Amino acid sequence: MKKIAIVGSCGSIGRQVADVVRRSGGEFSFCAMISNRSLAAFNDQIAEFKPQYAVLTDGEAANGIAAPSGTTVLSGEDGALEALERCSPDVVFVACGGFAGLKYSLRALETGATLALANKETLVCGGDIVMPLARDLVPVDSEHSAIWQCLNYRRNAPFERLVITASGGPFRGRKFSDLRGVKAADALRHPTWKMGAKITIDSATLLNKGYEIIEAHHLYGAPYSKIEAVIQPQSIVHSMVEFADGAVMAQLSNPSMELPIQLALTYPERKELPLAKMDFKRAFSLDFQPLERGQYPMYDLALECGERGGIMPAVLNAASEVAVDAFLKDKISFTDIFEISAAVVAGTQYARVESYAQLCDVDACARSLAARHIKGILKGV
Repeated sequence: MKKIAIVGSCGSIGRQVADVVRRSGGEFSFCAMISNRSLAAFNDQIAEFKPQYAVLTDGEAANGIAAPSGTTVLSGEDGALEALERCSPDVVFVACGGFAGLKYSLRALETGATLALANKETLVCGGDIVMPLARDLVPVDSEHSAIWQCLNYRRNAPFERLVITASGGPFRGRKFSDLRGVKAADALRHPTWKMGAKITIDSATLLNKGYEIIEAHHLYGAPYSKIEAVIQPQSIVHSMVEFADGAVMAQLSNPSMELPIQLALTYPERKELPLAKMDFKRAFSLDFQPLERGQYPMYDLALECGERGGIMPAVLNAASEVAVDAFLKDKISFTDIFEISAAVVAGTQYARVESYAQLCDVDACARSLAARHIKGILKGV
């Protein structure tokens, strides 16, 4: 039986990991389940799966954990890190969102477990310190799982070009300058994927796709000149790899995160999934549209920060997290997300990444600067 620790068990990815474990017939089990503050949903999960450790990082919410017999309750981020170490997992799924995921990814790698990574910020912010430790890292994002599959599960396999696909989000085909008045409900209406609020907004701005290019740079040792993105509106082609002879391999499937989630646990073996299969008995087409710089300012900004390297992607991530939160609370406009993020990046001096502690300081400073810009907007400055 493969023992799994899940960070972010109540989120979109975490719930789908639970679906895969539930259907496994005992092949997989949870040794630790970690979430933030979704008490009712978390209590339902631990009642069903009876993990060795149950942790809510929100200390107040943790007081309400109703642990089944044999489950040890811990609380706070320190409790989560302790659970990851003490439960001796075979696989740690890091499925929480934001910069917070980096600390859990580092701890997972320190334990010697396989890191099943569904947290973009781990590599966007901390790729320079994570990759030297990443002996056994499996990508779970659909795009990077697709590349990994095309490379025959070898992140060091040779290739000529990586092509990452994007749906284009809910505003595909519209000019960014025309989006100032859109509301959160509009931006959250993704055409093909059901995801958490932050990543859905990042998909609407295309920041998400810029992050995936930064991730690919770290995951596959690829220079930015060998990574590009293309819009594939149907979200059926999840990514492609071109090889030296011009051959291109792609991974296709109907959009579902359960495929890369299950594969992260079973590779190189593939097992049955109760998902809709591709129907080649009906006529359909696959469209590709160029994703060029100048179309999506947040995408451009992510690439600029990735190419500069050092702390700049972490600065962008912190600023965008604060700005997106303000947009979701109807404090700023959709286009202000870019204005705030760009201002914070422009106001930060480049530095090499030296340590996790340094990145925590960078993150805090960028968040503070973003908050000041938001106050200025609210005051009409």
